[in-house]
Amino acid sequence: TPLRSIAGLEEIDSGDILIDGQPVQNLKASDRNIDFVFQLYALYPHLNAFDNIAFPLKATKKDKQTIDRRVSEVAKVLRIESILHKNPSELSSGDMQRVAVGRAMVRRPRAILMDEPIGSLDAKLRENMRTELKRLHIEIKATTLYVTHDQVEAMSMADRVAIMEDGVLQQVGTPAEVYDNPANLFVAQFVGSPIMNILDCQIGADENCTQCFLGEDTPALPLSKSLYHKIESKKVSLGQLALGIRPEAVRLAREAKDDYIKAEVHVIEPLGPFDIVDIKVDDQVIRAKAASRFIEKPGESVWIQLDEQRTHFFDKDTGESLHIRLEASS
Repeated sequence: TPLRSIAGLEEIDSGDILIDGQPVQNLKASDRNIDFVFQLYALYPHLNAFDNIAFPLKATKKDKQTIDRRVSEVAKVLRIESILHKNPSELSSGDMQRVAVGRAMVRRPRAILMDEPIGSLDAKLRENMRTELKRLHIEIKATTLYVTHDQVEAMSMADRVAIMEDGVLQQVGTPAEVYDNPANLFVAQFVGSPIMNILDCQIGADENCTQCFLGEDTPALPLSKSLYHKIESKKVSLGQLALGIRPEAVRLAREAKDDYIKAEVHVIEPLGPFDIVDIKVDDQVIRAKAASRFIEKPGESVWIQLDEQRTHFFDKDTGESLHIRLEASS
């Protein structure tokens, strides 16, 4: 819907659509100088790659010299000079998508709208095309709006990410901002692979530290003394908190250590350079990122601690982050 609205295919109810600082919501689609790249290519089957790319220029009655020069420039950038004579039926999926991107680029639009342009490609080709599209974006310097359900694509390609749920904008920021400071539980569990652990917790305090309880039969994890007062100042129920921690921020030890709590290894997923380890703490499971073969088999005992500088707290009632970031232990 946002792409269709920007393109002029839908009317917006309120607000402005600005391109180069100018409102365009009252302009016809043909007057907005933007182009669309679709998931399923939408190439003309009876035209070869050259004529598919050249079609927008021919439609606006550009002269043959301009058309030949522009198509040649685009083909060189996309590295498809050798296939310009071929029809879509003779092309691979990746080449068809390059031709579709070329057709959008050749008009030199102010913005390019991409609707899951590599969603139908196989995994290896999708990875290659991610790199290719990022390179193209840098070269052509046109604003690109890219819609995807794949958070890896969003995180690896975007300068800024806008995350939506049920048509409602949840957060906008750089990939690093939405990863390090998710605005709510939806963003926290959408961005990142594996996703962030979200745990029920109870917060208490003694004279030395804040106590974080992850289960009735589990000792408290000691965290910074200042945490308890920071949470209290947010005026939320201490019994309605969710703790968020990314797998790489869970610290593991093979032997008992101060300020670590004992847990049991549940599942190990070997991924080559590292393992993802599911650890059972009382009735909750925490996923941790560990060095390859650091844990040998399920059922082993391990000791865990949380990197409190990368620990997040959310209000379970609203799902909103409390925006509390801890410094090193004090």
